[in-house]
Amino acid sequence: MTTAPARGDDGTSVSAPADPNALITAYGSHVLAVEPTGAEPVPESARHGSALGLLWTWLSPNMEFATVYIGVISVLFFGLGFWTATAALLLGTAVGSATHGWLSVYGPRFGVPQMVAGRLAFGRWGNALPAALNAAGAGLGWFAVNSVSGAFALATLSGMPTLLCLVLVVIAQIAVAYLGHNFVHGFERYALPPLTVVFLAASAVTLGKAHLGGAASTTGTTGGFLLAFSTAFGYAAGWNPFAADYTRYLPAATARWKVALYPAVGVFVGVSLLAVVGAASATIATGERNPTAAFTGHLPGWLGNLTLLAIMLGAVSANAINIYSAGMSFVSLGLRKLPRGPVALVIGALGFLVAWSGLSDAGHSYEAFLLVIAYWVAPWLAVVFTDEWLRRRAGSTDATAAEQMADAGYEVWAGPIAMVAGTVLSVLLFSSQEQFTGYLVRAAPSIGDLTCLVGFALTAVLYAGLRRVPALAPSR
Repeated sequence: MTTAPARGDDGTSVSAPADPNALITAYGSHVLAVEPTGAEPVPESARHGSALGLLWTWLSPNMEFATVYIGVISVLFFGLGFWTATAALLLGTAVGSATHGWLSVYGPRFGVPQMVAGRLAFGRWGNALPAALNAAGAGLGWFAVNSVSGAFALATLSGMPTLLCLVLVVIAQIAVAYLGHNFVHGFERYALPPLTVVFLAASAVTLGKAHLGGAASTTGTTGGFLLAFSTAFGYAAGWNPFAADYTRYLPAATARWKVALYPAVGVFVGVSLLAVVGAASATIATGERNPTAAFTGHLPGWLGNLTLLAIMLGAVSANAINIYSAGMSFVSLGLRKLPRGPVALVIGALGFLVAWSGLSDAGHSYEAFLLVIAYWVAPWLAVVFTDEWLRRRAGSTDATAAEQMADAGYEVWAGPIAMVAGTVLSVLLFSSQEQFTGYLVRAAPSIGDLTCLVGFALTAVLYAGLRRVPALAPSR
């Protein structure tokens, strides 16, 4: 493999370019080449692809067992009936998918990763907060979640030790992410057909055997509904900080409605379908402790084995995106001289260690992780969207925004301050986890977990107000 094709599309050598953009331009649409760029903007000469490709790029990584499991925990952990869980899951997924589509438009507008675009609302140094959280969440948290499900599936199928299976799954995931943007898109495209066929077949059998009717199918408390909403939102919106990473190579003239629509549809369809099937599977008693074995235990033997293979493929599909974007977030901290590929290798190795530690209690660890994602992503979205609204009111142009992103002295301290304050206050007052319950929820348990909703609203108001303070407003 090379860091870029030896020759460009016109046949000329690009081994020692005079033009600093020549390597990335020569990279073009080549799939079997290591992406040569990091956090810097993709020039128009290197733009390629169509918005339609975003549909499978975001549908494929959601065809995985981690998606199924958010439905499982809604019934088993939150005490909801099937139809109540379904309503909460669809609502949370819809909100997270809509925000994902909106953020995807930043890619063709500016040609930069999502976390670089975040400098508009957080400033150069303030942006280190969400970028670091995203690098850790994607490269360690999400990577661990999906690696564990893939390892369990391989262990169930092969009988090999779970730790060995984890190592094999991690190696496959890192290999895909190391090559970079084009290979990730290509991998998702060709992984989608087998994932779709197998999961649809498994879903049909599961829904046929599930106990969906009866009075118990609509049971559950308001608190349980809000927890299910938050976990579904956390799952779907967990992709939001990656959105522009996969659209920044699209030509600037690409219709923005298409760039927004296809990622949103991909996330919503993939997440909502399998989450609802997961809720249905939780109504089938199996007695299995292994999560993947519990999901496949009621399937015919041949379909169960195919589903286990699909779970492994889905884990690789999801984590290819997680590792790639974790690396993008890391280099977006301003460390442009670090090569993206080796950074992905290091993040993958660290993610393996986190996954190893989570093998013993995957279910409850996953629940807590999804809620934590929702807790910080909602305030981050509030800052980004409020900043966009204020910019439009002020008549700011994309050209001005691009200059501010590239300005090493550009700061907006209102962003990180509002995000920290909104996150901390909403968690202290409204969170409802096994490890910590907010003060207002302790006093009135019926309130439920309103953390992400309050966090978003509070942070948006704080940011709009703090932007009026000269010392915290955009510095240039």
